[in-house]
Amino acid sequence: MRPDPDEHRLLAVWAADCAERALPRFEAERPDDNRPRAAIGAARAWARGNLAMVEARKAAFAAHAAARESPGPAAVAAARSAGHAAATAHVPAHATHAAGYAAKSAEDPAAEREWQGSHLPEDLRLRVFGETGTTS
Repeated sequence: MRPDPDEHRLLAVWAADCAERALPRFEAERPDDNRPRAAIGAARAWARGNLAMVEARKAAFAAHAAARESPGPAAVAAARSAGHAAATAHVPAHATHAAGYAAKSAEDPAAEREWQGSHLPEDLRLRVFGETGTTS
C-alpha cells in the first residue's frame, strides 16, 4: 500500500506515538542514550515538513544502533520501535514495524495493540493492516 502524502505523514505521527509509549522501557535501562528519543522527534519533524527524509533515516539508523547496544529485550524492542518510526519517513510500511516492536516491548502486548488500533483512522487501519484492522 502506498498512501497519499497526508496519510504518509499521519502514519509517521502514529508510529512516533507508538514508539513514544515504549520509550520508557528503553530509557529505564539506558537513561543517558537519547538516540531513540531523537528518532521519535525526527519522525514528528519529518511529518511536519521540518526535516528531510535523509535526516530522519539517519536518526532511524542511530536508534537501531542503540537497540544493538541494549541488554534487555524490552529496551531493544523499544529502540527498534523508535528506529522504525523515523524510518517511516522513507517507507510508510515501517509504521507497522514501529507498532509491532512497541507491542513487543509492552508488558501487555494485546492491550498495546488495542491502543494502537484505536489511534489510527479506521479507513487507514483497514488498508494498512487488512481485514482485522490490527497490528498483530
